[in-house]
Amino acid sequence: MNEKYWYLKKCCVFGDLPIDQIAELESHCHCREFRRGEIVYGPDDEADSVLLLARGRVRIYHLAGEDKQAILGFVEPTELFGAVSAFNQGCRNEYAAAAEKAVVLILPRSAVLATIGRYPLLATKLTTLFAQRLQRVESRLKSLLFRSSRQRLIHLLNEFAETYGQPSSEGIVIAQKISHQDMASIIGATRETVTITLGELQSEGMLKINKRRITIRNAAFFSC
Repeated sequence: MNEKYWYLKKCCVFGDLPIDQIAELESHCHCREFRRGEIVYGPDDEADSVLLLARGRVRIYHLAGEDKQAILGFVEPTELFGAVSAFNQGCRNEYAAAAEKAVVLILPRSAVLATIGRYPLLATKLTTLFAQRLQRVESRLKSLLFRSSRQRLIHLLNEFAETYGQPSSEGIVIAQKISHQDMASIIGATRETVTITLGELQSEGMLKINKRRITIRNAAFFSC
């Protein structure tokens, strides 16, 4: 089987399709590699495709003046992105860039819609995916509006623990390395504020930080 087939097979949206239908969808798409920092798409680009991250990591963000990034989130392997604007048949309204070397599978909108026409259950899976992401965005918005920078950082680390957390003898390890600047760009703070707050949380025994790898050591952290 072509490697594109296996990328589709691992995706939670397309993975349960019959073998021949995955192969049919695979025949319409192509792969593209992106260097670290390279733009996958930007605002006003035509949204004529749905994208699936095969390898690497992608950052989704807006520019908030003077080239300052407001990060909306990260895309991990097997996840779809760029789907909402594609189905709206409009233009992109944010940036997507490779946070590290990435391989992206590009699925033409027409091919995805044809597949949904044959397998309506895909529409339900996509709706569930969109709802989960909207809920995450709403949660972050409430955090930005009503919490201090310390509380926003704790909320974000809890979110990372849920997404990337791995149990260890010392607590919950956030397996994905996230830079202080990226965390600051997500919670609307400065890098210096994030660095100071992480240091405070470590001094309080809530966290252990080793080479950008964060371990949540105290269960009480999740109720902060």
